[in-house]
Amino acid sequence: MNNLTLFRRRFIPDECVELKDDIILKRTDSMIVTKWHVIKERRDFSDGYSCFYLDRGYRISKFLKSDGSLLFWYFDIVDYDMDADKNTLHIIDLLADVVVYPSGKLRVVDLDELSEAFEKRLIDETLLKKSLLSLNRLLNEIYTDGIEPLAAPIEDLIKADGGDQ
Repeated sequence: MNNLTLFRRRFIPDECVELKDDIILKRTDSMIVTKWHVIKERRDFSDGYSCFYLDRGYRISKFLKSDGSLLFWYFDIVDYDMDADKNTLHIIDLLADVVVYPSGKLRVVDLDELSEAFEKRLIDETLLKKSLLSLNRLLNEIYTDGIEPLAAPIEDLIKADGGDQ
């Protein structure tokens, strides 16, 4: 799909990693859906899917256990930096995250990292505000409509592929 190269940029720890094994399943002007395998082996999950909402400031990921069952849904608050000339997309992790478990329980996590990044001047006031506003928008969407509309692009592709995750 246009050979777009994805990178994940993090502030804590400071790293920029090419997501070279991510497979782009769908790409539009407002979203990219990928299938991925973990970068570093883990015992609690092995792979999953992500939907990058390019106009909303977050991505949703479906984390799967090694048996293919749902571990949880994970929302990263992010910013995007597209370089059309190089055909690259940097996904910039803005630290705040939301986890939704199969039971429906919701947890907001890593706000301490957001504060730490601002205190250490790893992010500026603009990125701090962007993170908090995107988190607020996401939580309002979840509280109003649940996660189903946000998960739909992933679930629709899995169903179309004949998967049952």
